[in-house]
Amino acid sequence: MLQIKNLNIVHKKDLRTILDDFSFTLQKGEKAAIIGEEGNGKSTLLKWIADPLLVESYVETVGERICRGERIGYLPQELPVEEKEKSVYEFFCEEPLFFMQNPKSLAQMAGRLRMNPDFFYREQKMKTLSGGEKIKVQLARILMAEPTILLLDEPTNDLDTETLEWLEELILRTQQSVLYISHDETLLERTANVIIHIEQIRRKTVCRYTIVRTDYQTYLSQRASQFETQEREAKNDRRQEEIRQEKFRRIQQRVEHEQRNISRQDPHGGQLLKKKMKAVKSMERRYEREAVAMTQMPEEERAVFLKMSEGTSLPSGKMVLDLYLERLQAEKNGTILAEHISLRVRGPEKVCIIGTNGTGKTTLLKRIARELLGRKDISVAYMPQNYEDLLEMEQTPIEYLAPSGSREDRTKARTYLGAMRYTTDEMEHPMKELSGGQKAKVLLLRMSMSGANVLLLDEPTRNFSPLSGPVIREILKAYQGAIISISHDRKYIEEVCSSRYLLTGQGLVLLKEPE
Repeated sequence: MLQIKNLNIVHKKDLRTILDDFSFTLQKGEKAAIIGEEGNGKSTLLKWIADPLLVESYVETVGERICRGERIGYLPQELPVEEKEKSVYEFFCEEPLFFMQNPKSLAQMAGRLRMNPDFFYREQKMKTLSGGEKIKVQLARILMAEPTILLLDEPTNDLDTETLEWLEELILRTQQSVLYISHDETLLERTANVIIHIEQIRRKTVCRYTIVRTDYQTYLSQRASQFETQEREAKNDRRQEEIRQEKFRRIQQRVEHEQRNISRQDPHGGQLLKKKMKAVKSMERRYEREAVAMTQMPEEERAVFLKMSEGTSLPSGKMVLDLYLERLQAEKNGTILAEHISLRVRGPEKVCIIGTNGTGKTTLLKRIARELLGRKDISVAYMPQNYEDLLEMEQTPIEYLAPSGSREDRTKARTYLGAMRYTTDEMEHPMKELSGGQKAKVLLLRMSMSGANVLLLDEPTRNFSPLSGPVIREILKAYQGAIISISHDRKYIEEVCSSRYLLTGQGLVLLKEPE
């Protein structure tokens, strides 16, 4: 059992309270999902539970963490810098129980993770693995240690569909308690039986959390119903308050009129008027008490708002991409990943390329980017899988979105960032201090401001919260330009993409034709 008592977390830089008096008990076998918007402290909470020392550099914490007799297995959102330089074999050697594994058990684990059995002994550097391969390797090492509690921060990031389904089964079937963060709505819907919702309301000046022991869909339904009922009651209370106030004003005005016109020669009338004034004051105090007790309008953390630039539409016959590659080679070592790749995209088509981890999807998209970014007849914007390829980590969001530094551009950037729920302080934080979702927002904003009519997107939704996900999908679905993307997000693939290709060693296989 994992127990957290009276936890308070305050950001050192802007003194923003992330959690206030947070208490929670994770019971044996529970599958608890932490949800909330980007930058609300989900990863910070999970890091603190794994090891309070992981967060001491940027937050102040007070609280009690009780996990006696438990073995915690923690999957971070990003591979630590010191781990990236290790070979795969060296990485596994860090786990003592690795040497207790026999060839059969390693082969079985490799099979479940869709990896080759010799993968455990590779000399390949961790930093050269694909995003999905990094997740698989970390999961394999965690499971070798036989933890009793799993803490998983975005375990679905970059995983292929088959491994996603395996992960779902793992979470569902394991006897271990699981506390995880995920932006994959399908995973949440299928696995979570406890929801921990962390919110920042009133322009991120007030933190709030909700813990409900139910499934994700039921939680959303109950929350929406509760807010609807509360809003209806609040509006009714305000109508009644207006009626009361109007009645009070009429009575007060009548008494004041009588007070102005009463004759000094009428002492009886004066006494009666004093009684009336006393009754009016009593009525005023009663109405004030009733106003305080009124049902308040529900306070909900708003999802992101984003609008793509005008003029991004493409004619249906416009040739966006006509690509043929004899072979696709890995950038690091020249290994041939696939051969005879052919892809043709016309007009406002929305293409998604899927495939197992390590097949070269990101390499292919980079190759397409090199092909298209130099074109003069189209305007192209690119979101890479590794945000650091485009973002300068010491730069602030304002500096990135307004490189000219002009007052007009900085004001425009602030307006856009505000719509994406950045606080004034966060707009001035260096990129290195922002969450993955906040970095994704900056890139998406830059794309929306660019007026591009072709978007190249490598896992565009992977760092957006499940509450922002539907908004992002709707924006991309309504986008009038072309999209060439890589994704394992099942809802994105289904709702946004008009055509779908599977990347194999023999090329691209069309799975879904444009409608």
